[in-house]
Amino acid sequence: MRDETILVVDLEATCWEDQTTPAGDAQSVNNMEIIEVGCALATRKGSLLDARSFLVRPIRNPELSSFCSELTGITQSMVDAAPTFPEAIAAMDDWLGDLPDDFIWCSWGNYDRLHLPAGRGAASYSGSPSPEPETNLATHYRPEEKERSGQRFGFS
Repeated sequence: MRDETILVVDLEATCWEDQTTPAGDAQSVNNMEIIEVGCALATRKGSLLDARSFLVRPIRNPELSSFCSELTGITQSMVDAAPTFPEAIAAMDDWLGDLPDDFIWCSWGNYDRLHLPAGRGAASYSGSPSPEPETNLATHYRPEEKERSGQRFGFS
């Protein structure tokens, strides 16, 4: 992997229409379980190099709500056949290979940055990507850069 490569991450997690878990707790990154880690390897100029999806089997709330399936497109049979979070992250690590020291990963907004460490803690696992360094694309994306350069991403 070249040092100009970034990993763009998009997580999907268990969710409920009324934002309440089956146990009656308000849903949060601490009780929503990651069910998919979507990954795209790209250059810092926005060219897509590779992409892969890693499905995850939820443990605490193994049955997806119909709302969650409709929102994400992920079905119960898909997560039933998926590996656990540590196994999925290990598969992602294998796919990523050796990462350079200056490697960064990105997501849109804070949700993925906050949810990944919460998923790690629940699963007692610390694989890639690490919580830092992470770039919130929403704070770096500038439409005027896109128009001026024709690139997909403009970083400050």
